[in-house]
Amino acid sequence: MKSIKVPLYKNTQRLVIRPLEETDYENWAQAHSCLRPPQNEWDETNWKDSELTKKKFKELLKIQKVQRAKDIFYSFGIFRKDDGILLGTVNLMDISRGPFQNAYLGYRIFNNYWGNGYAQEACKAAMHIAFKDLKLHRVEAGIAPTNKRSIKTAKAIGLRKEGLSRKRLLVRNKWVDLVLYAVTKEDL
Repeated sequence: MKSIKVPLYKNTQRLVIRPLEETDYENWAQAHSCLRPPQNEWDETNWKDSELTKKKFKELLKIQKVQRAKDIFYSFGIFRKDDGILLGTVNLMDISRGPFQNAYLGYRIFNNYWGNGYAQEACKAAMHIAFKDLKLHRVEAGIAPTNKRSIKTAKAIGLRKEGLSRKRLLVRNKWVDLVLYAVTKEDL
């Protein structure tokens, strides 16, 4: 097991990308309870009050800390620099070491902040962490062919389309296809 000890955060022009901390509870609860109605099939609705307790938040932080210590999953909050508002999350998931040195990139901007370029900015920062701090070689993203916004983001941050992976992910009890996008350290 490889535990990464470097500070895992990145400042961009408008954002701070970092793991959630206990002091983020109110911001986190507010972000998940003030969403607009879902805008597409991949969007989320507001979370229930029972899911937004301080106890649940502390459990989430504990899980994330263990995942970072095991070097398997890094979750980052996306915070706006000027006011500290939590805009979404970006994740480096399912990390494979050994001959792979690979992670999957996942990202989500809360729907009330769509259309501002935050996903691109946050994903670029996460890839910097992946390649510079975590010393990964490859980052991949699997995106539903119908998720045009996410495909646009993947292309804008330099991921190349590699092909269709049929029946790759179980979503709401249905196997869905994903288009695979990837970038390697040499590509940047």
